[in-house]
Amino acid sequence: MSLSEYLSKSLSTIKRANWYRQEKTITGLSGAVIELEGEKLVNFASNDYLGLTCDKRLMDASIEAIYKYGTGSTGSRLLSGHRKLHEDLEHSIAIWKKTEKALVFSSGYSANIGTISALVNQKDLILGDEYNHSSLKNGAKLSQSQVIEYNHNNCLDLTQKLDKNRSNYRHCLIVTDSVFSMDGDLCHLPELIDIANKYDCWLLIDEAHATGIIGKTGAGCLEHFGIKNDNIIQIGTLSKAIGSLGGYVAGSEVLIDFLRNRCPTWIYTTALSPADTAAALKGVEIIRNDSERRSSLWQNITLLKQELNSLNMSFFPSESAILCLKSKTAESALNLSLKLRENGFFVPAIRPPTVPTSRLRFSVMATHQSQHFTTLRSSIECHI
Repeated sequence: MSLSEYLSKSLSTIKRANWYRQEKTITGLSGAVIELEGEKLVNFASNDYLGLTCDKRLMDASIEAIYKYGTGSTGSRLLSGHRKLHEDLEHSIAIWKKTEKALVFSSGYSANIGTISALVNQKDLILGDEYNHSSLKNGAKLSQSQVIEYNHNNCLDLTQKLDKNRSNYRHCLIVTDSVFSMDGDLCHLPELIDIANKYDCWLLIDEAHATGIIGKTGAGCLEHFGIKNDNIIQIGTLSKAIGSLGGYVAGSEVLIDFLRNRCPTWIYTTALSPADTAAALKGVEIIRNDSERRSSLWQNITLLKQELNSLNMSFFPSESAILCLKSKTAESALNLSLKLRENGFFVPAIRPPTVPTSRLRFSVMATHQSQHFTTLRSSIECHI
């Protein structure tokens, strides 16, 4: 079978399962209301939770950085790519996260796969939540460690697997999302810290969907639970609530120094562009010093929950800006998504293999208006 024949056959299988995906073009600025392929839609698909992507302060910071440094960083951080902007951003993140140091990456995905593969290898064990993001799972694979998944948010299952396996390996790394991106629930962080201490494990948490949202200042899950621990490896993204692009690792000084010398996705990639770095720096500054947007976001989360709960439909438990409506099949999820689009709403259908069961995923933004939620509820009610 030729390559083209094999790929065509595989695509046909994907389409029959209703798993086929294709890009959708947004024109103009992306906010709570967007223009998607010529249609004006209320946007429930964005990770721009605080609406900072189109904030003039971030755009102005990007433009200023371009005129000062150019459009690209020109090389890796260890060669020609390092700018004081990168240091300023890392310092700001470390202060915000209450860690000794931070390190900025070109994406959250590269931060995860690079950090995990740098820390452990074939002599070691990784225990990961079964619902972890793809970047965490692929980082575990690349590390060549023994990888065992534990049942979602099930600390008892985690301890049982550690009882059985921990003594057979040199190091053990527990890996989890803090906010699970396709469910919206939180990890049981205090319990995970206790388990990590008991079994002599390291703990890595991905704060991608918690950064800027969870905690008194939006610093994430550790702040939410009132935990200060430099031994925890905190990874996150600059591309969601912060409104820019890139990723970060925050933790102890020795961790960051080690990654600077051993992390392949930091060493061998071009540094984050000046524009993205400056926008992220301004985004972090705004989030740290202004709680108004975060308050608006949480008010909107409460409003949408109230509207959706009145429908008596089955939603996944959520403690974040992500709300998911359960669907029996991929086909039914796609159909409801299309019907909502006809009524002026962009709500993506999330299907396997991204998730084990199909669902509609609603992302709440601080810039949504209350009428968006009431009209959405009425639209869903018409099609169930």
